[in-house]
Amino acid sequence: MLAAGAGSRFGGTGHKLSATFSDDPRRAPRSVIERALASVVEADIGPVVVVTGAHADVVPEEFAGRVAIAHNQQWSAGQITSVRTGIDAARRLGSPRVVIGLGDQPFVEPAAWRAVSAAEGPIAVATYGGRRGNPVALDEDVWDLLPESGDEGARALMRVRPELVREVACTGSPADIDTTEDLRRWQSN
Repeated sequence: MLAAGAGSRFGGTGHKLSATFSDDPRRAPRSVIERALASVVEADIGPVVVVTGAHADVVPEEFAGRVAIAHNQQWSAGQITSVRTGIDAARRLGSPRVVIGLGDQPFVEPAAWRAVSAAEGPIAVATYGGRRGNPVALDEDVWDLLPESGDEGARALMRVRPELVREVACTGSPADIDTTEDLRRWQSN
């Protein structure tokens, strides 16, 4: 799970991943990353690695020991550096496949993580209503095809090598929380 960015567009106090909200009055508020992590952990698809960067302390304590943390020292050089940090962690774990999601997407359901993880093909991407989103699975034979630099991860590879991509229809939402307005929109639902 990529959680390395500065969250500079958020505009609120603190980091966007630590912002809390509840979209159900019967439930206690949870942080954005807490919801995202709970979903991938519940999916039970393998070891979970959180790539941190601008803020090394974004992983809630409740996940200590349940997720590994890989710190991306180069986080400000673009998203691909975080993808590559995650892939390096996967290599150390001996994993032949990674499933990448974003810490600011708290509405991706465990079923989406499982469906993308289980999909055959070198690249599998979740779709929501026919639009591509996260998570994205990458087999190890395509890791070296990813761009070396830039602010895109697998999307750049999917554009130039569409024959490698399998789309997987998923439920849930790929909506992300980038701004305080995004957060308020979900609090009002």
